[in-house]
Amino acid sequence: MTLSALPIQNIEMVLTKYVRPSLANHQGNVVIVSYADGILRVRLTGKCSGCPSAQLTTEEIIAQTVKEHLPQIQDVVLVSGVSDDLIAQAKALLHHRHN
Repeated sequence: MTLSALPIQNIEMVLTKYVRPSLANHQGNVVIVSYADGILRVRLTGKCSGCPSAQLTTEEIIAQTVKEHLPQIQDVVLVSGVSDDLIAQAKALLHHRHN
C-alpha cells in the first residue's frame, strides 16, 4: 500500500471515534482538507477555529491520535484561513444585499 492509498474513510473513522468527541466538548470539530503522501491536512471548525490553542490541539490531540491508529500518516498539518467556498458565499451575500 502506498502512502496515499490510505482510504479517507479510515481517517474519518479514527477522527469520529477518538478525536471529535474531545473537540465537541469545546463546541468544535475537525474536517479533512486533504491527504496525500503521508500528510494529512485538517481544518478546525466551530469554536476551535481560530482558537489560540488550535496548533496545540492539532499537535497534541489530533496528530498523536491519528498517527497512533494510522501509522501511515507521517504528519498532520493545520490549515487555517478562510476556505474558497466561504469566500464565495460571502461575495454572493454582499452582491445580493447591494442589488
